[in-house]
Amino acid sequence: MSSDLFKLASTIFPGGVNSPARAMKHLPNPFYVRSAEGAYLFTEDGEKLIDYCMGFGPLILGHRHPAVLRAVQNWLERDWLYGAPTKLEIDEARKIMDHVRSIEMIRFVSTGTEATMNAIRLARGFTGRKYIIKFEGNFHGSHDYVLVKAGSGAATWGTPTSAGVPDEAAKLTIVVPYNDLDALEKAMQERGDEVAAIIMEPIAANYGLIPPREGYVKEVKQLTEEHGTLLILDEVVTGFRVGLEGAQGLFGVKPDLTTLGKIIGGGFPIGAFGGSREIMKLVSPLGPVYNAGTFNAHPVSMVAGLATIKELEGEQAYAIANEAAKRLGEAIIDIGGRAGLDVWVNRVASMFQFYFTKKPVESTRDVAESNEKMYLKVHAEALKRGVYLAPSQYEVNFTSAAHDRDVVDYTIRALEESFKAIK
Repeated sequence: MSSDLFKLASTIFPGGVNSPARAMKHLPNPFYVRSAEGAYLFTEDGEKLIDYCMGFGPLILGHRHPAVLRAVQNWLERDWLYGAPTKLEIDEARKIMDHVRSIEMIRFVSTGTEATMNAIRLARGFTGRKYIIKFEGNFHGSHDYVLVKAGSGAATWGTPTSAGVPDEAAKLTIVVPYNDLDALEKAMQERGDEVAAIIMEPIAANYGLIPPREGYVKEVKQLTEEHGTLLILDEVVTGFRVGLEGAQGLFGVKPDLTTLGKIIGGGFPIGAFGGSREIMKLVSPLGPVYNAGTFNAHPVSMVAGLATIKELEGEQAYAIANEAAKRLGEAIIDIGGRAGLDVWVNRVASMFQFYFTKKPVESTRDVAESNEKMYLKVHAEALKRGVYLAPSQYEVNFTSAAHDRDVVDYTIRALEESFKAIK
């Protein structure tokens, strides 16, 4: 049983889990997964759950997609790690660059955290500057330079949000509110000539889901050009999720550096950073900006990612996943209205999140002011009815090519019952 496993895990792992997002503190214990298929998780308690986490984003084709499974099984018949190059890493890199045109050279790493850490290091190496700007509520992994938050005012020096992060490291990061161009302009006026890079999620997808206001990403890019600052678009979540060209294709922006992860590994550990040849030629062993890793371009991640991207090129997967999120978003608004509850839904492509609030959710403050207790109640009630939503309003719900009409129809009925149960 999951409860017994959690008791045991709590004696082994801090908080009983290996990542805080899995803790589900509003429940007696998290459930433990035994297996998965398509849109479904099967738990150690014998439950069948419709999954809207999808590994927190990578599984856009669904669990155990046949094409990915075949590709991985075939490769495992050969072996799985060499410490030497394979043709696979060339094949996947070329496939990525076919679609993400801003990337002329790329380096594969093992996680999104490694991707953003190395992109920031590279930006500093290229510009000779030490400061970076990030946006409040944008998450770029768990390394020291991005584990900072904003204080009061339009722009503040970063302060650590984690014990163990030195003040000296955090103070090299300037934090401004997301979707607030005036605040960013002020920060750039004050320190722009010392800023190596602005790093941003083009669609904020780690503080709930907050789309950029119209034209915002282009305005950020223009500011970087005015100050000789690099723009790093963190597309770990949005890369190949909102389309083959990512969010940069959606918004018509060419960043200096891009970070990728999640989908490009097909559900296996992955990260990547890439950009223009001029910048990327500084990466070791060609240049002085160091990066290395035993599992960089791991063959299994390469083969799974390549199979995933090939499936996405057919575009039917996008059509099913996007339609599922659209229907669910519309249904939640309708269900909330009929239940007499104030609900707001943000959706981009196959990502969505809902909030119990009267006003549009356009900033981190709007998310924080929403009724999180109501969301967690819906989450718990939906789980009882076989629907696993993102476990916090600060996470995002993802649909996949496996979320067909029948899956969505069942989810809508379960959500209607869940909303009624919390009144």
